[in-house]
Amino acid sequence: MCLSCSLCKDRVASSDPALTDRERDVLELMAQGLIKKEIAVQLNVSIHTVSTHLRNIYDKLHVNTNTAAVAKAIRKGIV
Repeated sequence: MCLSCSLCKDRVASSDPALTDRERDVLELMAQGLIKKEIAVQLNVSIHTVSTHLRNIYDKLHVNTNTAAVAKAIRKGIV
């Protein structure tokens, strides 16, 4: 799938389970291998805020772990 054409962008957006921009930011940083503390520093938020975003991501993606969240996000084209 190419991400440059509008048809593919629409398809990717429709497969996105309504993640917020900040949840996508957290997911992207997790995909880069950062841990919660590093994500918190990078986004200038508390580690508790990162944990809240992760819980929301898990619920929306129907997963239970960071690894599963990143894997599913990659499969769905979210990150």
